Amino acid sequence: MLTQITVLLVLLALGLFLASLLALRSYTRFAKKARGPVTRALPVAKGPRTRLDALLDPLIAANGGQNGLANILDHKQAFAARTHAARMAGRSLDLIYYIWATDTSGWLLLSELLAAADRGVRVRLLLDDVNVQGFDLAFLGLNQHPNVEVRLFNPVLNRGHRLRRMVEFGLGLSRFNRRMHGKVWITDGRVALLGGRNIGDTYFGAPGSGARLSHDADMVLAGPLVQSVEQVFDTYWNMGLSLPILTLWKSFRISMARYRRRVARHIHTPLALHYQAEALARHSAESLLIAPLRFTPDVTLLADPPEKAIGKRKGPWLLDRIETLLSTARTEVLLTTPYFVPGRPGLAILTDLAARGVTVRVLTNSLATTDLFTVHAAYRSYRLPLVAAGAALFEFAPPKGLRRKRALLHSKIFVVDGEQALVGSHNFDLRSAYINIELGLLFREPALVAELRALFDMQTQPANAFSVTMANGRLHWNVVEDGREGREKAEPEASVFRRMASGLIARLPHDWF
Repeated sequence: MLTQITVLLVLLALGLFLASLLALRSYTRFAKKARGPVTRALPVAKGPRTRLDALLDPLIAANGGQNGLANILDHKQAFAARTHAARMAGRSLDLIYYIWATDTSGWLLLSELLAAADRGVRVRLLLDDVNVQGFDLAFLGLNQHPNVEVRLFNPVLNRGHRLRRMVEFGLGLSRFNRRMHGKVWITDGRVALLGGRNIGDTYFGAPGSGARLSHDADMVLAGPLVQSVEQVFDTYWNMGLSLPILTLWKSFRISMARYRRRVARHIHTPLALHYQAEALARHSAESLLIAPLRFTPDVTLLADPPEKAIGKRKGPWLLDRIETLLSTARTEVLLTTPYFVPGRPGLAILTDLAARGVTVRVLTNSLATTDLFTVHAAYRSYRLPLVAAGAALFEFAPPKGLRRKRALLHSKIFVVDGEQALVGSHNFDLRSAYINIELGLLFREPALVAELRALFDMQTQPANAFSVTMANGRLHWNVVEDGREGREKAEPEASVFRRMASGLIARLPHDWF
């Protein structure tokens, strides 16, 4: 009987393997036929000068051709910066996002892309498909504009049939697991916004969707390095896994007039108008994108190569640069990451640093605040060895007055020796390390690094985070609230269900998280 069951299981596994190979072959053939035409960033030197050209050329020249940088840490400023970046566009908008939600802020920014396209601006929008499914019509409508092209990264072919989509996903799990996680907004090839923010109310503090507030970080980049950002965009845009959205729909027709009416309904609600007015009231384009720039010769764009999307390692990945950055630390490492699953190599780097006397401080989400408690379960096994090695561990938990369950840490920031910092989309977890495509900026600029260090100090204050310590071989969470201090042996403020589910999931192999 056991032999028969074993044979059946082997045959089933073989059948699934062959079906997966056939599905991959079929998808590969489709993708080759469906690829859109190769397009490149529009040259900055050609065509009429734009407003950004006029503002930036003398400023960059006065600073010796260096690159300008600025932090964007406030959520409403982040929304306003993107709005103004779209309104200033006179030549091109090139955007990559992992998530573009069709909520209040999402529709407002879609309307800005539409308005830019109406002015003659060429718009290229690359979205990761995993978070577009179900919202295709919003982007198909935008794609109808002659100056707009929308492409989806690594898309599912079966858009409208749930069962077929589930079968396709199951047979191609290894392929669909690879995602475009980078976030970048490029205007006229002159200004780029990079960081951890997706497009959605949770990232901009917009009301109406019930989304929790995600604390995040972006950077403004202006200068010669923006051309390198454009080149990276082009490699992602023209790779075989980025397919025009129209190739995924056998038939689609919608008039632009009808689409415009739909956009207008969303952006002219009292809620949307009030939020937009409030976000833009105190922030002009110059005050967000030009005036704060601090110029430095020491800034590097870190970007995963496109072949990472198919698991090939022809050159260094962003992970390699992060490992080098951390391993060269002399005095201090401050690490902010919403999802902390370092794997054995990452844990070894951090514990070795602590053993060398380097101050290691890590901030991540608590079980009470995380939006992915399955990933938090994988993180559990790293806490004890990290704390035992002498590292300081903090779990984000803002005060109850700010509705703790409605707040989330989402920024990805590395600060080393108080001298250099990395801000981008790369979590310190295995997905970002080995599967997703990520982007970031590594730089040295004293004032900006100090600002990020001050942010870390503020977010790890007792009012904003639980410090995790160890006594007698057990972890304790140090809680300070309402004037009360105490130590708890269980993860504070997490529901019983979350604690139980997290404990069960933590027993599973977690290398795939």
